[in-house]
Amino acid sequence: MADSARSRNSDPPVDPGQTAALAEGRHGDPFSYLGVHRLEGQQWVVRVFRPDAETVELLPDGEQQPVPLTPMGGEGLFAATLAKDPGTYRLRFGRAGGRWEEHDPYRFAPVLGEMDEHFIGEGSHLGLWQVLGAHPLTHGGVAGVHFAVWAPSAQRVSVVGDFNQWDGRRHPLRRRGATGVWEIFLPDAGEGAHYKYEVRGADGVIQPLKADPVGFGAEHPPATASIVRDLGARQWRDDAWLAKRGEAGRRDRPMSIFEVHLGSWRKADGGRRPLSYRELAEQLVPYVADMGFTHIEMLPISEFPFDGSWGYQPIGLYAPTIRHGTPGEFRDFVEACHGAGLGIILDWVSGHFPTDPHGLGRFDGTALYEYADPREGFHQDWNTLIYNYGRREVQNYLIANALYWLQEHHLDGLRVDAVASMLYRDYSRRPGEWLPNIHGGRENLEAIAFLRRMNEVVYGACPGIMTVAEESTSFPAVSRPTHDGGLGFGYKWNMGWMNDTLDYMRREPVHRRYHHHQITFGLHYAFSENFILPLSHDEVVHGKGSLLNKMPGSEEQKFANLRAYFAFMWGHPGKKLLFMGQEFAQGREWNHDVSLDWHLLDDARHAGVQKLVRDLNRLYRATPSLHELDCEGRGFEWIEASAAAESVFAWVRRGRDGTPPVVVVSNFTPVERSAFRLGVPAAGHWIERINSDAADYGGGGRGNLGGVASRANPSHGRADSIEITLPPLATLIFELEA
Repeated sequence: MADSARSRNSDPPVDPGQTAALAEGRHGDPFSYLGVHRLEGQQWVVRVFRPDAETVELLPDGEQQPVPLTPMGGEGLFAATLAKDPGTYRLRFGRAGGRWEEHDPYRFAPVLGEMDEHFIGEGSHLGLWQVLGAHPLTHGGVAGVHFAVWAPSAQRVSVVGDFNQWDGRRHPLRRRGATGVWEIFLPDAGEGAHYKYEVRGADGVIQPLKADPVGFGAEHPPATASIVRDLGARQWRDDAWLAKRGEAGRRDRPMSIFEVHLGSWRKADGGRRPLSYRELAEQLVPYVADMGFTHIEMLPISEFPFDGSWGYQPIGLYAPTIRHGTPGEFRDFVEACHGAGLGIILDWVSGHFPTDPHGLGRFDGTALYEYADPREGFHQDWNTLIYNYGRREVQNYLIANALYWLQEHHLDGLRVDAVASMLYRDYSRRPGEWLPNIHGGRENLEAIAFLRRMNEVVYGACPGIMTVAEESTSFPAVSRPTHDGGLGFGYKWNMGWMNDTLDYMRREPVHRRYHHHQITFGLHYAFSENFILPLSHDEVVHGKGSLLNKMPGSEEQKFANLRAYFAFMWGHPGKKLLFMGQEFAQGREWNHDVSLDWHLLDDARHAGVQKLVRDLNRLYRATPSLHELDCEGRGFEWIEASAAAESVFAWVRRGRDGTPPVVVVSNFTPVERSAFRLGVPAAGHWIERINSDAADYGGGGRGNLGGVASRANPSHGRADSIEITLPPLATLIFELEA
């Protein structure tokens, strides 16, 4: 039977040029030479390149005996002529110290189909992660891993890893026509394997080893290899949440977001390590739910090499960071959020990427993902590269990534970082340092088209999700539908409100009368977008200090100012966002390397702020007039906007027809105002729902004994009014008793 598989003829044909190209790592079409190929007549040839082996035998399936392969020239090539196609087979390798068997990857047909190739080639494959990356699967009846990567200008691409001693000569990939995709099925690789791509660029120069652009896992930094992770078929248990999550993101629903850096919310083992995803599910999730927030927003968790970037310089856009566990454990965390009734939002970085050599920069020896001209493709502020939004394959890579997080990991929203830097070509650049668009303007038309397309795709594909823009300019219609000329985001951070009101609160109360407009100005544009009011991590870093230490006055006054500000914020139109630690008045500036100062809760003043935020969230969620018309002007009306000398502000919040109105009044001076008359929109008993000066919150306990009845005594242009005690540095929220 052995004679039927092997030839009695002369040595097998080999091409010295191709053999040398393999040995030198130059061969760009290995499947045309390696594996089994038919010769003229009735003969076949099998060629194997294995420089670490001294002997190679072909082991056909069935009862046939091994066929020894002949070393050809001492460069690692082994070959034999065969009398017939051996069909399926394995290879047995030998060297001093042992023998081992493997399948021959060059006997397997391509995994990618023609339709996948077509959609990848035209930059329209919205399930890109399903075909690129490293996927454990069974192919031709054999278990292994399929590797696929886009590198259109490369001369040769190899996968290297702990399965081949990181030798780029061993497993060069097959190029799939004009698509620029390279692929190989490695039958003896498996989940957990460490790997990278060795890319020989268009100029023949081998690039630094590259992490997988669509890798689902990575090593712990500072190591940089990708890791094969099997996303597989998960039995999710959050169907009930997904069916109703659209309610949580609607403009007329309450939205109070807890922004968190997973690595420093709380530390484990005496502060030596961050919590795992499972520990976060057990500790963070119930805490946020108890505090009354509706959503958790994570600072970026796409894999990133440098802790100090807080995730804003990602390398592995498709990999949940290993700092907290595996992708499966991350999904457990997401499921825990949904089980507790919390939505979860990812801070998504599509505006730039770092220049680390193992990243996307000059991936195939050309400016593949980035603009080639540094006047378009380099961020001077962050020393990062800018995606080439005009290249359809790059747009597809990013849009598919957005879908990946929403569909594969069941996230409920994306907060898009640094949108302003994407919209403008002259962002943070001096004249001469940027290139205008085709019309001579400063807008990045390609980025605008990308953002619109991204929003159209994700809203169309994922019912109930939301997108949020961190956008700091007056670019119009950011949160308006694309069919109305907008960018298509669901919400926009109100950076103007944040800057103005924080600047006001920093000032000594005696000076606030001269800056009264910083509180009122935001209402001139408050309903031009669907706004979120953000007190984010950006306000408590880089020497800015904590929110508490931004407040003026004595220690007691600092706390009073902060409590009054929080109650003012929760009474103001717009959804809410608070960065972790602010809810209990963290005393020092945020440091990503250490845990929050949880011991501060032993101090009644810090515990009081925490209780206030919890009560504000619960009131906000339970009171339609505080959230139903957050984004509509008909839900707001000033009562008092001109009392600059007193630094007093008062307004009405309304919900839909039939809901009791709410009145909010703030006193931003340290002067108590007794018998303060305030016009109200309706007669009746007005319940004091929140008093930021309440003793329970660490205040002085001055207030209105739970409520006050109105009188037919005109004030502020209204027929009825209430007479209240307005504590110093305090905000009160009243609701008309139904």
